[in-house]
Amino acid sequence: MKSPNKPTTRLCTHSTDAITVRGADLVDELIGELSFTEMTYFAITGRRPTPAQTRILDAVLVTLMEHGLTPSAIATRMIYGSTPESLQAGVSAGLLAVGSVFVGTMEGCAGLIERILAAPDGEATAREIADEYRSARKPIPGFGHHMHKPDDPRTPKLFALAESEGVPGHHIAALRTLSAAVDERFGKHITVNATGAIGALLGEIEIPTAIMRGIAVISRSAGLVAHIAEEQQTPSMRYMWDLVEENVPYEAEPHSGD
Repeated sequence: MKSPNKPTTRLCTHSTDAITVRGADLVDELIGELSFTEMTYFAITGRRPTPAQTRILDAVLVTLMEHGLTPSAIATRMIYGSTPESLQAGVSAGLLAVGSVFVGTMEGCAGLIERILAAPDGEATAREIADEYRSARKPIPGFGHHMHKPDDPRTPKLFALAESEGVPGHHIAALRTLSAAVDERFGKHITVNATGAIGALLGEIEIPTAIMRGIAVISRSAGLVAHIAEEQQTPSMRYMWDLVEENVPYEAEPHSGD
């Protein structure tokens, strides 16, 4: 039986002599007219970004692109070293590490921000959230960093950039409210990390929460290609493999008595 609702797409169509993306002619209206960042916003939302939205999204893409030999970069180098004929396999492996622990936590933080914004008493809700995570002994999405202490240097830069562009500021204010509640409830300062700040900034430019991790995927793809380019010039995969073999020794499981 056929579905009663025939699906459609608003993204793209083509003919023998034209390609149309979101209602715009690719050749005459987009190529050479929109930057990659502007095209990303346009393709995802269907709206041409304002200069402020473009600058903020561009800053987010730059921020997320590179952060050293993190799990995603290590995975990319290991897989590329195993399948050098398939650059995309290495990049794909690294992108699988974009999740709720590394790179992709802006999604969870944005959900908490939305909860605060929807509440009649944002400060009380922020304290509730802090109490929930403290009781569960779970890390709060967008908070904390193993290296950047006491603060993540990227966060104030991102906030200042967004505020200089005249964003409404509601998401940033909600995140700051949550940060104050977290510090109070945990009895110590816990930094708002870059992905937490990014969750607020993407909310300010109307990127839906459910798609925010996709922005990280777009950005980190370019960073992982850079890791492969370096791997081609100065391979490190075999060194990392040997390092693990040397430092994670085999230990025989003791046999139980008869």
